[in-house]
Amino acid sequence: MRVLVIGSGAREHALLLALRRDPEVEELAVAPGNAGTAIIADQYDVDITSGEAVVQLAQRIGSDLVVVGPEVPLVLGVADAVRSAGIACFGPTKDAARIEGSKSYAKDVMAAAGVRTATSEIVDNPANLDAALDRFGPAVGDPSWVVKDDGLAAGKGVVVTADRDAARAHAASLLDSGHPVLLESFLDGPEVSLFCVVDGETVVPLLPAQDFKRVGDGDTGPNTGGMGAYAPLPWLPGGVVTAIVDDIVKPVAAELVQRGNGFSGLLYAGLALTSRGPAVVEFNCRFGDPETQAVLALLETPLGQLLYAAATGKLAEQPRLVWRGGASVTVVLAAENYPGRPRVGDVITGSEADGVLHAGTTRRDDGAIVSSGGRVLSVVGTADDLSAARDAAYALMKSIRLPGSHFRGDIGLAAAQGRVSV
Repeated sequence: MRVLVIGSGAREHALLLALRRDPEVEELAVAPGNAGTAIIADQYDVDITSGEAVVQLAQRIGSDLVVVGPEVPLVLGVADAVRSAGIACFGPTKDAARIEGSKSYAKDVMAAAGVRTATSEIVDNPANLDAALDRFGPAVGDPSWVVKDDGLAAGKGVVVTADRDAARAHAASLLDSGHPVLLESFLDGPEVSLFCVVDGETVVPLLPAQDFKRVGDGDTGPNTGGMGAYAPLPWLPGGVVTAIVDDIVKPVAAELVQRGNGFSGLLYAGLALTSRGPAVVEFNCRFGDPETQAVLALLETPLGQLLYAAATGKLAEQPRLVWRGGASVTVVLAAENYPGRPRVGDVITGSEADGVLHAGTTRRDDGAIVSSGGRVLSVVGTADDLSAARDAAYALMKSIRLPGSHFRGDIGLAAAQGRVSV
């Protein structure tokens, strides 16, 4: 099998490494990739938002399967173009990808499917903002206002704050940019990320994970695209994953089929385990970053065969997934000033070790690897338990040097110490 992976982040690096372990995968290609993926796959410089360009590349290199990693090409319909060309594609159609591309659409789907989520309101007129803020947050007894960009924002369009001025400023800036604002009620309880491979109404869950969105230790500072994750969740009661699949993911998948927008690909449910049970924070239409790095490190089932089955309508025929024991921890190394405008162009040392996954990197003509984005690298540690996996990840992080870089020191710490509970 020849597989083409679309994307350039640590998620795509993790996908390629997992695909390489599949005995049926003979050739790997990636577009556009980064300095790390270039070592394990043929690399091509292609506009991944252009369905025509991706199709031409897939045809030229004889791809049997195209795996679209990022959300933007999916929301723009790249998977539709690939399928129309007769090539198997892992990734939802443009219409199905609206589950991530439009939060208001996702809310409508969840309401129709009877799925618990935060109460919400769309604000698209600045004149209505103040009255809407009065219906949410501390104004009605919630600890914080939750203000979101209704569209794609790479994980950075959300502000959760008890400061009304800060909530209003974020909402106003989105409205000024022409983006509708979603106000939500606050969901209490620990959060869970559950990836599900979906083929119509067939749903196969992967291991649950937990990610860390805030930039600083102790969940301080602004939201990011994700600063780390761990899997599985030692504090998660037995049966919760099954309940999430049966009560949330399957009804949403069935509703999408009912609407003629059947989902084929990776449906990511971000959930809060509230005092009243699981509730959806968000749905994504693709593998999440950084959870993918942690989850796939523990997968023993051949990934290429699994994704190909979903892409060709045969997911229901696949055997039960097999996982290695133990735990996995991913820690993200970010460039100076991230999540603001990052400093780039600095030389990185120690980045070619096993367990280091590249994201914002490129290789100069002189062979040096330099930073080229905000989230530069992820390191992955695996071990028999969560504490040992944390130790492995942070020991690896200590061997990497990037001027001005930063990372969180508490990924998975509370869970390892038994301080997370439902």
